[in-house]
Amino acid sequence: MVALNLFVYETTGRALAMGLFMAVRLASGFAAGLTAGGLLARFTAKSVMLWTNIAQASVMLLLVLAPDGLRTAALVAVSVVVGSCGTLFMVSLRSSIPEMVGEGRRSWANSLSITGRSLAMVAGFASAGVVVSLVGYTAAFVVDTATFAVCAVTVALLPIPGGGERRDGGGSRGRAPDEAAAAGPGAAGAPARRRGSAALAALAAAPGLALMVALRGVDALGSSSHNAALPVYSSELDDARPAVFVSAFWCLWALGNIVVQQLIQRYARRTGRSVGALGFGWGTCLMSAAFILAFAGFPMVATAAVALVAGAADGLTEVSYTSHLQTLPAGLRAHAFGLSATVENLGFGAGMILVAAALDHYTPLTVVGWSHGAAIVFAAVFLIRVAGLRTSSPGPTSP
Repeated sequence: MVALNLFVYETTGRALAMGLFMAVRLASGFAAGLTAGGLLARFTAKSVMLWTNIAQASVMLLLVLAPDGLRTAALVAVSVVVGSCGTLFMVSLRSSIPEMVGEGRRSWANSLSITGRSLAMVAGFASAGVVVSLVGYTAAFVVDTATFAVCAVTVALLPIPGGGERRDGGGSRGRAPDEAAAAGPGAAGAPARRRGSAALAALAAAPGLALMVALRGVDALGSSSHNAALPVYSSELDDARPAVFVSAFWCLWALGNIVVQQLIQRYARRTGRSVGALGFGWGTCLMSAAFILAFAGFPMVATAAVALVAGAADGLTEVSYTSHLQTLPAGLRAHAFGLSATVENLGFGAGMILVAAALDHYTPLTVVGWSHGAAIVFAAVFLIRVAGLRTSSPGPTSP
């Protein structure tokens, strides 16, 4: 994230190129989300996760080896492959966790995964400036290549079951038993769009789930606002060293995320329950409020506390949301996560365009306030909906 954006600017000499690079990456992730469900119905999650990491390692190596005249083309390839493969990997991982660890340990596994990602973000943000400054972009890209290679090896060694289809005893490719039974005779050639329609039907049928995915999209729009506004706000605070505030803020955010994951894991072990849909709604409210307060001009100590709260709330929403979508049947889970990734990329991409335009005319506090304020309002509607569902039909099917 750090080295690539700086490298794009240095290679092209234009700030607009950084925005186009991100736009291509988000568009690729958007398209990958639409196809993820169908892809995981044809191939196992393990194979998708393996080859997406191999593809990302290969394209980063291509960027390292590309001559100066082909650097721009290599950057376009990086943005497409990283955007699409990153989405496919995340959808595959999230949809296969229940098969990996069992239904009863979903919340624990999600929390552990998010903890690892947060630790990696701290290490990445903390080391990026040092690596780029001391040994250059090539070394940073070699490190990226190595991380994708390590992830590919890890996936290859893991006994990950699942995937929409499987090999039968004779080696021919066939559907999983539950899908075959539901499809009936003559359905072997059903197009991928039928599976996508089934996923949409599942979202519509599950109480509150479609609204939950929609809230995730609005939350992504709010996230685009603080991502775009942080560099602007940091430059206003210290024009000579704008990276200091941004790096410190994200490190504290990640620390808050890590702390709340430990609490969630203990809660799951003690009660055997996940935080649920209510945790997602309240976490979204708290996270959005914290990000608004981060731009309010408080003293640095108070802002540091706000960053910790924002990270903790963000971690709570991530675990509750992922765990809730994982309660869907295996045949529909990948489609739902793919649709969710599409909605998130759409919200974040549209938000980046709107926010970038708004920051030319309004203060960061105003822009972030409106964006995350919309998320708070939508979260309130979601919480009212969930409370109504619990009142009308209390039971295991309630969110």
